[in-house]
Amino acid sequence: MSATATLPEISPADAAGHPRRWLILFVILAVECMDLLDGTIVNVAAPAIRGDLGAGLSALQWIAGGYALTFAVGLITGGRLGDIYGRRRLFLVGVAGFTTMSALCGAAQSPEMLIAFRLGQGMFAAIMIPQGFGIIREAFPPGELQKAFGMFGPVIGGSAVLGPVVGGLLVDGDLFGAGWRMIFLVNVPLGLVALIVGARLLPESRAAVRPTLDLTGAALVSVAAGLLVYPLIQGREAGWPLWAFASIAGSVVVLAIFVAVERRRERAGVSPLVTPSLFRKRAFSAGLACALVFFAGMIGLMLTFALFLQLGQGYSAIETGLALVPWSVGTGVGAGLGAGLLGPRFGRPTLHAGAVVMLAGVLGMLAVVAASGDGISAWALAGPQLVAGAGMGALLAPMFDFVLAAVDDQEVGSASGVLNAMQQLGGAAGIAILGTVFFSVAARSGMVGAFERVLWIEAGVLVVVAALVCLLPRRAREGLAHQAS
Repeated sequence: MSATATLPEISPADAAGHPRRWLILFVILAVECMDLLDGTIVNVAAPAIRGDLGAGLSALQWIAGGYALTFAVGLITGGRLGDIYGRRRLFLVGVAGFTTMSALCGAAQSPEMLIAFRLGQGMFAAIMIPQGFGIIREAFPPGELQKAFGMFGPVIGGSAVLGPVVGGLLVDGDLFGAGWRMIFLVNVPLGLVALIVGARLLPESRAAVRPTLDLTGAALVSVAAGLLVYPLIQGREAGWPLWAFASIAGSVVVLAIFVAVERRRERAGVSPLVTPSLFRKRAFSAGLACALVFFAGMIGLMLTFALFLQLGQGYSAIETGLALVPWSVGTGVGAGLGAGLLGPRFGRPTLHAGAVVMLAGVLGMLAVVAASGDGISAWALAGPQLVAGAGMGALLAPMFDFVLAAVDDQEVGSASGVLNAMQQLGGAAGIAILGTVFFSVAARSGMVGAFERVLWIEAGVLVVVAALVCLLPRRAREGLAHQAS
């Protein structure tokens, strides 16, 4: 929308919003949790899966990373499909498929079967997840959108941290004798509830002007994402051969071709897969950069933290999960303050404060690890974790409102797909890079030295995130206010 454009008139029904909009938000957030838990929960369960199915190290990588691969590849296309065929319809299709694949993962009898079903999970997640933002914009009045979008930050951050907690409880709890299989089977009742409630409550939502499906763009972005994610998942296991770096370089070339194709479609008046106008919005572009870097550090840190506790300190799965509870508690507290009080009042400085507080917590963890060496008590790490989690929540909770506030209605599908793809690609990159650093240093200097190195890298990542936050507008709705004037 240009600075001189006239904002559409808001009807009384639009101003009031859907009468059950908060229940609709709960359904969307519950599905987000299901997806995010499945992206991290496998880390804690990996030793049990390996013992039961006889999976090798490469197979374990694909069980954990195959989900990220198909998810990242399909996300942008999934968002556009919702614009074309209806976000409610695509959301329900995604939930049904994701729930079915979860049940099949829980019944898998070999590593190959589990890998295949995990790939299917990622594919249906890519259909399901991008629809949520558009449905929320349809259900909520403009005055409540900031509060609704503010819920995504703490849910996403908390789910990423809670994955190991829930995984440890399910694996060691051995409910119904299912062992590790419960990390997938637990999605079945949740998915069925989301499917039934969603079918009854969710409003239909699609782009005001129905776009066409950009098959060329979909193919190019899928190839680009695959060329990037595949070597990040497989490169360490293969010893980072030349083909891995060639694949990453190739992804840049294909992405450049994709950008050229999308611009040509836009000039020709044909709807592109990704709306180029999104990247002319300062809040959106800067927010994507923040999300990419932040999630790379955070997801990589949480994976190596769980590995350090289990492999380096001898913790069981449930002990590892419980040791991470302070981080989760801190995230909840920080998110509540960031979204409900500090973000709306102070704007961008809240994100800076969150980054500084999280950095203080990470450095506190580093001090404890360096001073204690082997035999670190979970209680000694609880305080720094609480601080780091509070900072993370205060940073994440307002961030999503910054990214989405200036997105126009016709850009929602593209925006949600790109935002989720950046988050997923950031996590995959963080797992690959920090995982490689962790195992490389551990082979030379032991687990303590390896985790110290990861903590130093995460501290540097937070400094970079704080610098990128400076590119955001001072307030999330600053751009909208300018447009409306």
